[in-house]
Amino acid sequence: MPKFKNNLRIVLTNVILPMVAGLMGSYLYNSNKQSSSLNYSKSNVILPASLLAAPEGFEKASAVSTPSVVFIKVESSVEQSSSFGWFWDFDPFGMRGTSVSTGSGVIISSDGYIVTNNHVIENANKITVVLNENTAEYKATLVGTDPSSDLAIIKVEAKNLPAITIANSNDVLVGNWVLAVGNPFNLNSTVTAGIVSAKGRNINIVKNQFPMESFIQTDAAINPGNSGGALVNTKGELIGINTAIKSETGSYSGYGFAIPSNVVAKIATDFMKFGKLQKAFTGFEVRDISASERSILKTTELGVLISSVLIDGNAEKAELKKDDFISHINGKATNNKAQFDEIIAALRPGDVLELTLQRGADKKTINLKLMSQADYAGIVDKGMITSKVLGAAFQPLSQTEKDRLKVKSGLKVRNVLNNSMAANLNLYEGFVITHLNNKEYSDAEELISALESIKGNIKIQGVAPNGQRSSISFYF
Repeated sequence: MPKFKNNLRIVLTNVILPMVAGLMGSYLYNSNKQSSSLNYSKSNVILPASLLAAPEGFEKASAVSTPSVVFIKVESSVEQSSSFGWFWDFDPFGMRGTSVSTGSGVIISSDGYIVTNNHVIENANKITVVLNENTAEYKATLVGTDPSSDLAIIKVEAKNLPAITIANSNDVLVGNWVLAVGNPFNLNSTVTAGIVSAKGRNINIVKNQFPMESFIQTDAAINPGNSGGALVNTKGELIGINTAIKSETGSYSGYGFAIPSNVVAKIATDFMKFGKLQKAFTGFEVRDISASERSILKTTELGVLISSVLIDGNAEKAELKKDDFISHINGKATNNKAQFDEIIAALRPGDVLELTLQRGADKKTINLKLMSQADYAGIVDKGMITSKVLGAAFQPLSQTEKDRLKVKSGLKVRNVLNNSMAANLNLYEGFVITHLNNKEYSDAEELISALESIKGNIKIQGVAPNGQRSSISFYF
């Protein structure tokens, strides 16, 4: 059973039997430059006459949003390990079966596009979508996924579906009333109410190389099966996709977390318009700034510090430097790393950022053009060679890296697989090998050949990413 930091777990949608979830307890997997809202018309839901002229409120918001939230049933193949809670298809080898899990989704276009969580449809063989009140059932196809934000887009072949109106999540304020709409415990079309209790929450739950976490936190009750459902404002407009809960038991006990609608809109538009995700990269990493660091900079502003700059990337070319303090992006305050990541997630390659920053006592404004994933990979993976035998890749150092680490030559370890030969040699991401059995190496193929064939006593000398010298000695 997966464990996550601070008892946070992804809302588990595999509620085959609500009783199972209750017994098992801890299952949870249950500015114009920044505008990414989908240009859809207003919701085409037909309201009862009694609500047409009614002001904003829970009743009207429920009536507007509920028809746009669907029930999702997923069938996927699994290794046979338990007969409880599963049903088994015919399998000539008797090794695999079919699991059935459920979750929620939100209709974002009248012609059948639906957004949900990636973890709802992950590894699916068959996806079935059931409309509100069981008015229709469709087989859905997968359009695209973004594991880094835990979002997925699916599509059904239908017309005139009740698409939800998408709001600008930047306008959401802590204290706003919200509704969570979904299908918890297989109870279709359930609505719960609460308030926005925080924004920009990073809960370290997305396991990805480039995780995007800037959740809207709410105390509206969210339970297993709500994953992929809607978080709406009092107008019934989408402000987020419900994704995770904090719980000791597996059921609601205080807080739920939703992906902001601006991120949802941007990712959905990418798949619908371009057929693939248009992910933007800055070419630098950031971290939160402490109170003592703000004191040293003599600033009362919140913001982020640049922790590293990609060599040969656009950020380095724009002369951004490690420890630069960024307080605003395109004139908008950037209070923490989660908020920074949310802003970048809503942008595309080629967009230009206006960064307001402080370097020591000097304040600067620097324009930065965002890179594409291909551009980023071309720089990060330049010269990298992978060894299937070792289960890792090795990459020559740039001159800048050599100067920073104060070495004449070396090869950086990349993409180490778990339980691989490289992992057994105690090699890890970013470690730089300078010597193998006292011989210097600067050619990746030569080092790979030596490591693949070496036997007996082994001594690896190198440098950790922080510049600390270290060596590894053992018999292999």
